[in-house]
Parts: sequence; C-alpha cells; structure tokens
Amino acid sequence: MFLSQLPGFGLRVRRRLAAHVLQLPDLLNLDSASHKAMGLPADACGALAAWRRDDAGHPALVALRAIESACERHGIGIVHWQSSAYPLPLRHIHNPPLLLYIRGDTSLLGRDQLAVIGSRHATRAGLDHARGFAAALGECNLLVSSGLALGIDGAAHAGALDAGHPTLAVIGSGLDKIYPRQHQRLGERVIANGLLVSEYPPGTQARPAHFPQRNRIISGLSRGVLVVEAGFKSGSLITARLASEQGRDVFAIPGSVHSPVARGCHQLIRQGATLVESVADILQELGGWWIEPATPGASLQSAATEGLDAREIAVLEALGYDSQSTDVLGSSTGLSADQLMQSLLLLELQGLATAAPGGYVRIA
Repeated sequence: MFLSQLPGFGLRVRRRLAAHVLQLPDLLNLDSASHKAMGLPADACGALAAWRRDDAGHPALVALRAIESACERHGIGIVHWQSSAYPLPLRHIHNPPLLLYIRGDTSLLGRDQLAVIGSRHATRAGLDHARGFAAALGECNLLVSSGLALGIDGAAHAGALDAGHPTLAVIGSGLDKIYPRQHQRLGERVIANGLLVSEYPPGTQARPAHFPQRNRIISGLSRGVLVVEAGFKSGSLITARLASEQGRDVFAIPGSVHSPVARGCHQLIRQGATLVESVADILQELGGWWIEPATPGASLQSAATEGLDAREIAVLEALGYDSQSTDVLGSSTGLSADQLMQSLLLLELQGLATAAPGGYVRIA
C-alpha cells in the first residue's frame, strides 16, 4: 500500500525501475543512495527513507496510517499487485493499478466479466435494454460490471441484482464516498451482493479526472464491453476505445438514426464493433471460453483444447515449451497483435500458457 501512495511514483517511473529491481516491494529494502541512483523523485526518496527509519511523523507515513485506519473502519479490503487475488486480465493493461480497494465478495474478481456501459442520459428503451441484457448475461454465468454512474450503468447493475445475480462496480472515488449520491443505496446493494472496486483510498472524493482512469479498470477486468447507448462525446466511447486497445471485444446496440444517444453506438459499429441484438450475438462472438471443462477420461489433447475457439487453438499449437516471442507467434499464426494478445490472455486464464522471459511458453 505504501508504494501506491509515494509522490511522483507514476507509470513512467515504475517502468524505469523495472530494470533495477525484480519486484517493486524490493524498493523498501534498498538504501537512499540506491533510490537516488535509480532516479526516483526527491519526495519519493524522502518518503522511502522515512519508511526505513520508521519515522511515524513523516507526512507519507501519517497518510498511510490514516488510510489503514479508514479501511478497517469501513470494512475495506486491499488486493495488492503481488496478491494471487489480483485479476490476471488487469495485469496486462497499460498502467495497471498497484492495488485495488474492495468491498464485497473478493472472489468475483476472478469471474468472467462483461462490462455494460452507456449514456448517463439514457432513454427508457436504453434503460430497459441495460436491465434485460444484464439479467440475461447473468444467466449465462457472466458477471456484469460497470461504473455505477447514472443511466445505463446503474440500470445494468440493478438488472443483474434484481435477477438474483452478483455485479461488480468500479467507482472513481473512495469506497466510503460512493458517487453519485443518488446511487448510495444501489452501491450498498452491490457491496451486499457483489463487489465494489476502486483504486482510490478511502476519503477520496470523486473528480472528473478520476473517471477516465476508472474506465481503464472496467474494460481491463472484462472480456468485452457492451455499449447500450452513447452520444458522440460520451465517456463510454473512451471505455470502448480502451477495451479495443486492451484486446477486448466491443459490442454495441444500434438505435434510431434520429436518437443522439444512438450515434456513438453507430460510430462504434462502423469502426468494427459487433452489432448486438441479443445475448446470443455476444456469446457467439466471444467464442467457446464459457463452456464447461472436458469430462474425465478425455484425451490430454482434447482436454487442453476443450472450450477454446479456433484462434486460441492455433496459438496453443504454435506455442512450445521453450519461450517464444510475440513476433514469432504472430508470424506463425497470422494473427494481428491485438488478436494474439487476447488469445494469449485467455490461454493464461485457463492455465494453458504463461508469460516467461522472452515471450510465452505452453504449460499444458
């Protein structure tokens, strides 16, 4: 937790440090000279020095103790980057959070998720779509995730909960400051029957800059993103773009050509998003990863490929037990970089492959 609060400890600094330390927590065991040699900002060096000498009066440690106390007071759990509970899909995005603050059922972090997002100024039809799709996706054992915002987000969460399914919400504030206030009761339902997630410590108020950051987590946790309604300047289009960059599938529901909240969806469809009229369209596009594992007695080869689509099987067959680079894998499979990374992630999630120095290896 302490490292997540270091001043000036952003993505660029963390990536530079990767060449010096095996794991970020190793920083805590190094001396001040080493920290300076690595080019850490002066404020970060000072905070790390205070940690080493256990200077309880240093502002960084005072803030840390306050966060720990607030987490205990509000029943907030913490999932660190090093934790086995940290969701694998999120590890592979650009700028993954160092830790997640959570309230609710932690096990849901590992569930297959589909994000359902859209306009805050949704139409009645859009709200009905969000509720209906969320309920149907839950029936297919997909965890519906969203951002707890007004409009489509809230309808998706409520639709899943009302149908008896859990849901996951990622918010842009501390978990003791549920935003928007109109969704305070909905947020409490999510905590009781699902999972509330944030990268911000308790006490953090919602700010405009937090929501694009929140969006990368929503898409990063999910196998795909369904946009129900969105205008041209909707934040949902940011989430859809992030999802595409992260190798996730993007789905969009078409609407009336006269509706301003349908134009964003139509734009996504023109850009290659899958046009969706029913949950079956989503399941077909996602492939066979939701199929139950092979039954006992099946051959090792069929057990390994059960539930994989043709693209993932091709990647698995191209993998060896020696590390292969993504360039080599891309050349041998003919897949684009996005398709290859998505297939590798799915193989990792199913325990069939893993990242290794120099690339990826097959483990099953």
